[in-house]
Amino acid sequence: MSGKTVRAITVCALLIAGGMHAPAQTSAPTENVTVTATKSREVLGKFAKAFAAPTKFAGKLARWEHSAWEHGVCPFAMGQNPHFTAFIKQRIKYIALAVGAPVNTDASCIPNIEIIFTTTPQALLDNVRKDNPDYLGYAANRAQFEKLATVTRPIQAWYTTETIDFFGRRQLDSVITMRSNGELVFWPSDNSSGGLSASTVGGAGKGGGGQGGGGIGDSNHAVFFHILIVIDSTKLAGQKMVPLADYISMLALTQLNSLDTCQQLPSIVSIMAPNCDQKVEGLTEFDFAYLKGLYQMSAERKLLFEQNDIGDAMEETLAKRK
Repeated sequence: MSGKTVRAITVCALLIAGGMHAPAQTSAPTENVTVTATKSREVLGKFAKAFAAPTKFAGKLARWEHSAWEHGVCPFAMGQNPHFTAFIKQRIKYIALAVGAPVNTDASCIPNIEIIFTTTPQALLDNVRKDNPDYLGYAANRAQFEKLATVTRPIQAWYTTETIDFFGRRQLDSVITMRSNGELVFWPSDNSSGGLSASTVGGAGKGGGGQGGGGIGDSNHAVFFHILIVIDSTKLAGQKMVPLADYISMLALTQLNSLDTCQQLPSIVSIMAPNCDQKVEGLTEFDFAYLKGLYQMSAERKLLFEQNDIGDAMEETLAKRK
């Protein structure tokens, strides 16, 4: 499936056609950012290494970038009160601009971040599985794909990424081919238990995800192509607007390593982690500093150096906030 074909049919367009959304009432938005004491460089470094997940192909941290094909984040939200969905879209853009991520200012831009509130999340994922399988993200084989196509959380995100090489050539991080009859094929073979390694496809991620091999970079870097965020409207009881919008914003700007882990530093992403007593009311200074580091780092360097760049940037950002 080509990038043009995938982008031509957005998930939200399919839902609007099918009427699969559940309006709900919300109150007017308010601003709230949690600020805590700064931490040592060692703690910041550990946070930077554990916070986000590298991509499967390049083994790098993905982010939104400007390019000839992309013009920055273009969020779209549906299934809630229009005032709330508008607030979420503006919140994502505001945070993106604040941390240095590119934002598409074209009012008619094609959404690359789709946020959907629904009372039937698994039915939605079943439609995505059928019509836009690449929107579920990278799966090396059918078993991984079926696992990806399962809703397991009240708020869940799926990431489609690309790898860009030294010459600017872009490759969608996917091994799925859809035949004309709708059948999905995982190459080189559905019988391959491990799927493809990063080095099998164009040499992307050579050196074990960026931490092995010689040198500090391999010229490949990872970018987001599309992010799908699905929220189960039946499980939002008690959720405040600003923390929810900030939680969604984090999912829209970085691919988190775990949503079930109580983070080492106060973070908005911990609010839905089980058995976590962190009490925050919005994006924390550590969340902001991490995102700023992500969008400042040298993307062509190996993973370890990307993470070190982010840790250094966090320390600098937090020092300025004292």
